[in-house]
Amino acid sequence: MRSQANPTTSFDLSSSQPSVSIVVPVRNEADNIAPLIAEITAALDGRWAYEIIYVNDGSTDATGERLASIMKQRDNLRQLRHAKSGGQSAAVRSGVRAARGAIVATLDGDGQNNPVFLPDLIAAVEKGGNVGLAAGQRVGRKDTGFKKFQSRVANKVRNAILQDGTRDTGCGLKAFRREVFLMMPYFDGLHRFLPALMRREGFDIAYVDVIDRPRHSGVSNYGFFDRLWIGIMDLAGVWWLIRRKKPTPEVTEVSA
Repeated sequence: MRSQANPTTSFDLSSSQPSVSIVVPVRNEADNIAPLIAEITAALDGRWAYEIIYVNDGSTDATGERLASIMKQRDNLRQLRHAKSGGQSAAVRSGVRAARGAIVATLDGDGQNNPVFLPDLIAAVEKGGNVGLAAGQRVGRKDTGFKKFQSRVANKVRNAILQDGTRDTGCGLKAFRREVFLMMPYFDGLHRFLPALMRREGFDIAYVDVIDRPRHSGVSNYGFFDRLWIGIMDLAGVWWLIRRKKPTPEVTEVSA
Protein backbone atom coordinates (compact mmCIF):
# COMPACT_ATOMS: atom_id res chain seq x y z
CA MET A 1 0.00 0.00 0.00
CA ARG A 2 1.37 3.40 -0.94
CA SER A 3 1.12 5.88 1.88
CA GLN A 4 1.13 9.62 1.28
CA ALA A 5 2.18 12.49 3.50
CA ASN A 6 -0.47 14.72 5.00
CA PRO A 7 -0.72 17.98 3.04
CA THR A 8 -0.69 21.25 4.92
CA THR A 9 -4.31 22.39 4.70
CA SER A 10 -6.38 25.29 6.00
CA PHE A 11 -10.18 25.47 5.85
CA ASP A 12 -12.63 28.22 6.76
CA LEU A 13 -15.13 26.77 9.23
CA SER A 14 -16.86 30.02 10.06
CA SER A 15 -20.16 29.42 8.21
CA SER A 16 -23.22 27.59 9.55
CA GLN A 17 -22.71 23.92 10.24
CA PRO A 18 -24.20 21.41 7.76
CA SER A 19 -25.12 17.93 8.95
CA VAL A 20 -24.14 16.27 5.65
CA SER A 21 -21.18 16.86 3.33
CA ILE A 22 -21.21 15.63 -0.27
CA VAL A 23 -17.70 15.02 -1.58
CA VAL A 24 -17.15 14.79 -5.34
CA PRO A 25 -13.63 14.05 -6.63
CA VAL A 26 -13.08 15.30 -10.21
CA ARG A 27 -10.34 15.59 -12.78
CA ASN A 28 -11.08 17.13 -16.18
CA GLU A 29 -14.87 16.86 -15.91
CA ALA A 30 -15.80 20.42 -16.96
CA ASP A 31 -18.89 19.45 -18.97
CA ASN A 32 -20.26 17.29 -16.15
CA ILE A 33 -20.05 19.94 -13.40
CA ALA A 34 -23.31 21.88 -13.82
CA PRO A 35 -25.62 18.91 -14.61
CA LEU A 36 -24.39 16.92 -11.61
CA ILE A 37 -24.66 19.82 -9.16
CA ALA A 38 -28.24 20.40 -10.34
CA GLU A 39 -29.06 16.74 -9.66
CA ILE A 40 -27.43 16.77 -6.22
CA THR A 41 -29.42 19.82 -5.16
CA ALA A 42 -32.65 18.33 -6.51
CA ALA A 43 -32.05 15.19 -4.43
CA LEU A 44 -31.13 16.94 -1.16
CA ASP A 45 -32.77 20.39 -1.02
CA GLY A 46 -35.20 20.61 1.88
CA ARG A 47 -34.05 17.32 3.43
CA TRP A 48 -30.74 18.13 5.12
CA ALA A 49 -28.50 21.09 5.82
CA TYR A 50 -25.72 20.11 3.44
CA GLU A 51 -22.66 21.29 1.60
CA ILE A 52 -21.12 20.12 -1.67
CA ILE A 53 -17.33 19.84 -1.76
CA TYR A 54 -15.75 19.37 -5.17
CA VAL A 55 -12.14 18.25 -5.00
CA ASN A 56 -10.49 19.39 -8.21
CA ASP A 57 -7.69 16.83 -8.56
CA GLY A 58 -5.25 18.80 -10.72
CA SER A 59 -7.62 19.37 -13.66
CA THR A 60 -6.14 20.92 -16.80
CA ASP A 61 -9.46 21.78 -18.47
CA ALA A 62 -12.14 24.31 -17.45
CA THR A 63 -13.30 22.32 -14.39
CA GLY A 64 -12.08 24.96 -11.94
CA GLU A 65 -13.66 27.83 -13.85
CA ARG A 66 -17.02 26.07 -14.11
CA LEU A 67 -17.02 25.44 -10.37
CA ALA A 68 -16.02 29.03 -9.58
CA SER A 69 -18.90 30.32 -11.68
CA ILE A 70 -21.50 28.17 -9.91
CA MET A 71 -20.03 29.02 -6.50
CA LYS A 72 -21.15 32.61 -7.05
CA GLN A 73 -24.75 31.33 -7.12
CA ARG A 74 -24.56 28.65 -4.40
CA ASP A 75 -23.05 29.45 -1.00
CA ASN A 76 -23.02 25.75 0.00
CA LEU A 77 -20.67 24.80 -2.88
CA ARG A 78 -16.95 24.62 -2.12
CA GLN A 79 -13.95 23.81 -4.29
CA LEU A 80 -10.67 22.33 -3.09
CA ARG A 81 -7.85 22.11 -5.60
CA HIS A 82 -4.86 19.78 -5.71
CA ALA A 83 -1.88 21.47 -7.36
CA LYS A 84 -1.27 18.19 -9.20
CA SER A 85 -3.32 15.02 -9.48
CA GLY A 86 -3.09 12.74 -6.44
CA GLY A 87 -5.71 10.16 -7.45
CA GLN A 88 -9.21 9.38 -6.28
CA SER A 89 -8.39 8.28 -2.74
CA ALA A 90 -6.34 11.42 -2.13
CA ALA A 91 -9.20 13.57 -3.44
CA VAL A 92 -11.78 11.79 -1.26
CA ARG A 93 -9.56 12.16 1.79
CA SER A 94 -9.01 15.88 1.17
CA GLY A 95 -12.78 16.34 0.92
CA VAL A 96 -13.50 14.35 4.08
CA ARG A 97 -10.88 16.26 6.06
CA ALA A 98 -12.43 19.55 4.96
CA ALA A 99 -16.02 18.39 5.52
CA ARG A 100 -18.13 20.08 8.21
CA GLY A 101 -20.86 17.43 8.28
CA ALA A 102 -20.83 14.44 10.64
CA ILE A 103 -21.99 12.27 7.71
CA VAL A 104 -20.10 12.33 4.42
CA ALA A 105 -21.46 11.00 1.14
CA THR A 106 -19.36 10.52 -1.97
CA LEU A 107 -20.08 10.06 -5.67
CA ASP A 108 -18.02 10.14 -8.83
CA GLY A 109 -17.97 13.35 -10.85
CA ASP A 110 -18.54 11.79 -14.29
CA GLY A 111 -22.33 11.51 -13.98
CA GLN A 112 -22.49 7.69 -13.84
CA ASN A 113 -23.53 7.81 -10.17
CA ASN A 114 -27.11 9.09 -9.91
CA PRO A 115 -27.54 11.48 -6.95
CA VAL A 116 -31.15 10.33 -6.54
CA PHE A 117 -29.76 7.50 -4.39
CA LEU A 118 -27.95 9.81 -1.97
CA PRO A 119 -30.92 10.17 0.45
CA ASP A 120 -31.17 6.38 0.93
CA LEU A 121 -27.45 6.10 1.65
CA ILE A 122 -27.42 9.04 4.06
CA ALA A 123 -30.54 7.80 5.87
CA ALA A 124 -29.00 4.35 6.35
CA VAL A 125 -26.07 5.87 8.25
CA GLU A 126 -28.18 8.49 10.02
CA LYS A 127 -30.42 5.84 11.58
CA GLY A 128 -27.66 5.19 14.03
CA GLY A 129 -26.99 1.77 15.47
CA ASN A 130 -23.70 0.25 14.43
CA VAL A 131 -23.79 1.16 10.72
CA GLY A 132 -20.59 2.96 9.80
CA LEU A 133 -20.93 2.78 6.02
CA ALA A 134 -23.75 2.61 3.48
CA ALA A 135 -22.39 1.38 0.15
CA GLY A 136 -24.01 1.57 -3.25
CA GLN A 137 -24.11 -1.68 -5.24
CA ARG A 138 -24.49 -1.11 -8.97
CA VAL A 139 -27.11 -2.89 -11.05
CA GLY A 140 -27.51 -2.56 -14.81
CA ARG A 141 -23.94 -1.37 -15.29
CA LYS A 142 -23.28 0.67 -18.43
CA ASP A 143 -19.57 -0.11 -18.76
CA THR A 144 -18.04 -2.14 -21.57
CA GLY A 145 -18.18 -5.92 -21.40
CA PHE A 146 -14.46 -6.13 -20.65
CA LYS A 147 -14.69 -3.61 -17.83
CA LYS A 148 -17.63 -5.48 -16.26
CA PHE A 149 -15.71 -8.78 -16.55
CA GLN A 150 -12.66 -7.14 -14.99
CA SER A 151 -14.75 -5.86 -12.06
CA ARG A 152 -16.43 -9.23 -11.48
CA VAL A 153 -13.09 -11.01 -11.29
CA ALA A 154 -11.56 -8.34 -9.03
CA ASN A 155 -14.55 -8.35 -6.67
CA LYS A 156 -14.57 -12.15 -6.39
CA VAL A 157 -10.85 -12.27 -5.61
CA ARG A 158 -11.12 -9.43 -3.08
CA ASN A 159 -14.14 -10.98 -1.36
CA ALA A 160 -12.49 -14.41 -1.16
CA ILE A 161 -9.42 -12.93 0.54
CA LEU A 162 -10.94 -10.21 2.71
CA GLN A 163 -14.43 -11.72 3.22
CA ASP A 164 -15.97 -8.26 3.30
CA GLY A 165 -19.36 -9.46 2.01
CA THR A 166 -19.43 -6.80 -0.73
CA ARG A 167 -20.08 -7.56 -4.40
CA ASP A 168 -19.11 -4.10 -5.70
CA THR A 169 -16.56 -1.86 -4.01
CA GLY A 170 -15.97 0.21 -7.15
CA CYS A 171 -19.23 2.14 -6.88
CA GLY A 172 -18.54 5.77 -5.95
CA LEU A 173 -21.89 6.19 -4.18
CA LYS A 174 -21.18 5.79 -0.46
CA ALA A 175 -22.10 7.43 2.83
CA PHE A 176 -20.21 7.06 6.09
CA ARG A 177 -19.47 8.62 9.45
CA ARG A 178 -16.72 11.17 9.01
CA GLU A 179 -15.05 10.39 12.34
CA VAL A 180 -14.79 6.69 11.48
CA PHE A 181 -13.25 7.37 8.07
CA LEU A 182 -10.57 9.53 9.67
CA MET A 183 -9.70 6.70 12.08
CA MET A 184 -8.63 4.47 9.19
CA PRO A 185 -5.07 4.01 7.96
CA TYR A 186 -4.70 6.08 4.78
CA PHE A 187 -3.19 4.77 1.55
CA ASP A 188 -3.70 5.30 -2.17
CA GLY A 189 -6.61 3.01 -3.08
CA LEU A 190 -8.38 3.32 0.29
CA HIS A 191 -11.75 4.11 -1.33
CA ARG A 192 -11.90 0.58 -2.81
CA PHE A 193 -11.44 -1.12 0.57
CA LEU A 194 -13.83 0.87 2.76
CA PRO A 195 -16.18 -2.07 3.54
CA ALA A 196 -13.33 -4.31 4.72
CA LEU A 197 -11.76 -1.55 6.79
CA MET A 198 -15.11 -0.53 8.31
CA ARG A 199 -15.62 -4.12 9.41
CA ARG A 200 -12.08 -4.10 10.79
CA GLU A 201 -13.09 -1.19 13.03
CA GLY A 202 -16.15 -3.13 14.25
CA PHE A 203 -18.86 -1.34 12.23
CA ASP A 204 -21.67 -2.80 10.13
CA ILE A 205 -22.25 -2.10 6.43
CA ALA A 206 -25.61 -1.26 4.86
CA TYR A 207 -26.04 -1.95 1.14
CA VAL A 208 -28.21 0.00 -1.28
CA ASP A 209 -28.83 -1.11 -4.87
CA VAL A 210 -28.21 1.79 -7.27
CA ILE A 211 -28.90 1.96 -10.99
CA ASP A 212 -25.84 2.67 -13.08
CA ARG A 213 -25.94 4.98 -16.11
CA PRO A 214 -23.52 6.12 -18.82
CA ARG A 215 -21.18 9.03 -18.09
CA HIS A 216 -22.59 12.37 -19.27
CA SER A 217 -19.51 13.36 -21.28
CA GLY A 218 -15.74 12.95 -21.40
CA VAL A 219 -13.66 9.81 -20.98
CA SER A 220 -12.58 7.72 -18.00
CA ASN A 221 -9.39 8.75 -16.22
CA TYR A 222 -8.63 5.18 -15.15
CA GLY A 223 -7.41 2.16 -17.10
CA PHE A 224 -7.06 -1.58 -16.48
CA PHE A 225 -3.27 -1.70 -16.31
CA ASP A 226 -3.19 1.46 -14.16
CA ARG A 227 -4.78 -0.49 -11.33
CA LEU A 228 -3.96 -4.19 -11.78
CA TRP A 229 -0.62 -4.58 -10.00
CA ILE A 230 -1.28 -1.73 -7.59
CA GLY A 231 -4.59 -3.39 -6.66
CA ILE A 232 -2.85 -6.69 -5.96
CA MET A 233 -0.35 -5.03 -3.64
CA ASP A 234 -3.09 -3.06 -1.86
CA LEU A 235 -5.15 -6.22 -1.41
CA ALA A 236 -2.21 -7.90 0.30
CA GLY A 237 -1.71 -4.85 2.50
CA VAL A 238 -5.35 -4.68 3.61
CA TRP A 239 -5.31 -8.44 4.35
CA TRP A 240 -2.27 -7.82 6.57
CA LEU A 241 -4.00 -4.92 8.36
CA ILE A 242 -7.04 -7.07 9.10
CA ARG A 243 -4.90 -9.95 10.36
CA ARG A 244 -2.94 -7.64 12.65
CA LYS A 245 -5.99 -5.95 14.19
CA LYS A 246 -6.36 -6.53 17.91
CA PRO A 247 -9.54 -5.94 19.93
CA THR A 248 -9.87 -2.35 21.07
CA PRO A 249 -9.45 -2.25 24.86
CA GLU A 250 -12.36 -1.01 26.95
CA VAL A 251 -11.13 2.22 28.53
CA THR A 252 -12.40 3.86 31.70
CA GLU A 253 -10.91 6.85 33.45
CA VAL A 254 -10.23 6.31 37.15
CA SER A 255 -10.87 9.28 39.39
CA ALA A 256 -8.71 10.11 42.40
